[in-house]
Amino acid sequence: MRKNRIAAAQQKEISILALDDDAMMTVTVQSYFQSSGYQVDIENDPFRAVERIRTGNYDILLLDFLMTPICGDEVVAEVRKFNSDICIILLTGHKSLAPPIKTIRELDIQGYYEKSDRFDQLELLVESCVKSIHQMRMIRQYRDQLGQIVAETPEIYGMRSLPGLIDRVLEQVRKNYGMPDVFFYICRPLSEDTEKTGETFQEYFGGTGLYEGRPELARSCWDALPDSQDCWTFPLSDDQGHTVGLFGGNSFVKENAANFQLLQVYLRQVAGAVSNLFLQLQVENAKDQLQQAYVTLQESYEEMAKTVRSMVDARDLYTRGHSDRVSYYAALLAEKMGKDSEYIRRLRLAGLFHDIGKVGVSDDILLKDSSLTEEEIQAIRRHPVLGYRILSASSLYKDIAPVALYHHERVDGTGYPEGLRGEEIPEQARIVAVADAFDAMTSYRRYQKNRTLEEAVQQLIDGKDRQFDGKMVDLFVEVLKDYQKIHQALAWTYEEGTPGKNPEKWR
Repeated sequence: MRKNRIAAAQQKEISILALDDDAMMTVTVQSYFQSSGYQVDIENDPFRAVERIRTGNYDILLLDFLMTPICGDEVVAEVRKFNSDICIILLTGHKSLAPPIKTIRELDIQGYYEKSDRFDQLELLVESCVKSIHQMRMIRQYRDQLGQIVAETPEIYGMRSLPGLIDRVLEQVRKNYGMPDVFFYICRPLSEDTEKTGETFQEYFGGTGLYEGRPELARSCWDALPDSQDCWTFPLSDDQGHTVGLFGGNSFVKENAANFQLLQVYLRQVAGAVSNLFLQLQVENAKDQLQQAYVTLQESYEEMAKTVRSMVDARDLYTRGHSDRVSYYAALLAEKMGKDSEYIRRLRLAGLFHDIGKVGVSDDILLKDSSLTEEEIQAIRRHPVLGYRILSASSLYKDIAPVALYHHERVDGTGYPEGLRGEEIPEQARIVAVADAFDAMTSYRRYQKNRTLEEAVQQLIDGKDRQFDGKMVDLFVEVLKDYQKIHQALAWTYEEGTPGKNPEKWR
């Protein structure tokens, strides 16, 4: 057995299914890996194994290549029809009997093992799979929590009272970061004006669990910054570096590195919300500070726009870069229409945010390979309304919220969500509709093959004055004549090695 084995806690989280028509082999594999801490089930019938994977929750499949009545590669082909995540390792009697490398790649097999009386090499392969599985789990957790931060940030920026802001932050921390014992301490900084009027130093405190109603704990931790032995603290600072509060909790929160980093990202947004609220409360006497806050907030929202773009696209590997391309195409069309720079700036932002509502659509629906049910179609069609609600929560984005709401309307009135016709549809939404459709047609999707440039252009022309604004289609077709330049500008959105990259369509 290898001495430097991965942590036992990680092994217990991994479930393995061993498949071989030789019962002795499966029992031997089960005994070996269970002694290492893994959860191992065995199966000797290939057809029953496929069904167990379909209905079960296995992380790794170990299977023999030569079996009856079907071979291992046929089993893998069936499994890959409904499960693309499970790691698969083929077992062979001799390496010369292994399937060709092309087959291994096509079926996304992680490796193969030549049977022997020692399992060292097989254990190495399994440990490699375990590391990949945990990395993917961490990435998905990070993505989901980052999406939660993006979705909830407009709410905390919209709070109009400090006690309300404290309560909301404590609720979100308990729910999203599993921290039952925390405190949130806000101090309103003195300005020159408050010193002249003799206003007292104001303090606001909120806590949960051990820290409920204990502002003296916050003050003692403040004196012991950055951390005390049992308490981790995070100073909240405004854009000028002035401390406006303190967040603290049990020190064990630092044990989960990914969760800890996400918490710090969230708390920076909280600090911005606190600072923004202070400035709003002092607006009559601090106009210069308020203007600076809006500049800082604008920069923060632009950074958030990039985060939202990456988060939405990351939910589906096959649509990576979609929001960037829609934003770029929409801006090119607006320039062709003779629009001014401010109009184009808002349109670029609208293109990045047009699909933000998809954060509210289940992955089971969004990433489904097969046909959608009517109920699932209706769930997808709710994303424009969800996007409108998210963008409307911020005064900075209210003017582009209608683009998210109406970019699936059709000029003949058969679109959704409201069935608007012609010029009832906002102009910017009609522009994004053309850009969105073109990129959807020319990008590889798991449910359809991408069209060539010529096919996509013809599809736009066929949809003139039915799905799309005819004048906009004509102008966009003119823009696409310079597709080589467009390709160079957008090359970074087609990441090397991802399914979305398909340079052939630009030739």
